[in-house]
Amino acid sequence: MNENKEFQEGKVITISFAHFVHDVYSSFLAPILPLLIDKFSLSLSFVSFLSIIQRVPSLLNPLVGYLADKLPIRYVLIAAPALTATAMSLIGLMPSITMIVVLLLTSGIGVSLFHVPAPVMIKHVSGNKIGKGMSYFMLGGEIARSLGPLYILGGVSLWGLEGTYRLLPLGLLASLLLYFKFKNIPIAEDFKNKRKETGAIGAIKEQLPLFISLSGIIFFTSLVKGSLTTFLPTYMAENGASLWVGGISLAIVQFAGAAGTLFSGTISDKIGRRLTLLIMAVTTPFMLILFVYISDTLFAIPLLIIIGVIMFATTPVLLAEINIVRSEHAALINGVFMTLNFVLTAIALLIIGLLGDYFGLRTAYIITALVSFVSVLFIIRLPSK
Repeated sequence: MNENKEFQEGKVITISFAHFVHDVYSSFLAPILPLLIDKFSLSLSFVSFLSIIQRVPSLLNPLVGYLADKLPIRYVLIAAPALTATAMSLIGLMPSITMIVVLLLTSGIGVSLFHVPAPVMIKHVSGNKIGKGMSYFMLGGEIARSLGPLYILGGVSLWGLEGTYRLLPLGLLASLLLYFKFKNIPIAEDFKNKRKETGAIGAIKEQLPLFISLSGIIFFTSLVKGSLTTFLPTYMAENGASLWVGGISLAIVQFAGAAGTLFSGTISDKIGRRLTLLIMAVTTPFMLILFVYISDTLFAIPLLIIIGVIMFATTPVLLAEINIVRSEHAALINGVFMTLNFVLTAIALLIIGLLGDYFGLRTAYIITALVSFVSVLFIIRLPSK
């Protein structure tokens, strides 16, 4: 294992840049959902299904993590942005919803190939400041999810939904650039000489109590996060806003989230991850309920900024929590965490979609906000340091 305790800022920034490039494309779905709903006459439940489909490959995350602990798979990781970019850029060309499902599955594979090894790399180059490193890493992702909706909507405005394939070259170029910037950053092979031969199943069992606590936190906080990141443009459209207003609103939330991710990991290094998560878990649902009642006023945008800052701040804290675990199967442990994250988020999205179909998104937002307070019960089970 890398014994350097210093925060290697250059390497952290390089990995975070890779995260940015990849997630620009993986954020394309939500902004164009109103167009897909009109084109294929989709229900909100089916819209939730599309988001779930994109997460199905996450079931392979433990396998990807296991291989990352054993093999030098950095080149697969470098290719992931090109794979995801190709799949997401071609959605507008597809004549059937079946083909869109295939592309979403493909993009999900790219997401898994990138997101499982990358946090482990961050861990090894962050020294004693893992929270700070995860904040940098998530900053790249959140900025991407801020600019991604504007990028895809710009393409739609210029060329229509069917012309968004023209956005693909940037993703291909990015993977080429990442090859030169990323190829010398180790994932597994530089650390394996000091590994002990502990079974993978045993490594997972050792962390089972932690996984249970994290599962509860992920699921109940995802009810609020999924409501906004997936359905905000649709919610705004239902309330008479244009496609651009919905997309810009989502971009505002994501950009504010970038600020939250930048500081939350560093704060959790200082005051503890449990206290940091408790503050966010209590504040975010209250803000969402407030947004429902003032979403048609001038106060909606400032409130979306506050929600974004707090809501997205949980992710680097959770990543730091899982990556401080001492294990020779670090990528495997992270892979299991990512699987739980994607699967539980998918279930939360399905619930939101069903509630939206039966009660409307306005009522669904209120219900999910109230239920998400349950996450507090799981947060208090985490270690205090």
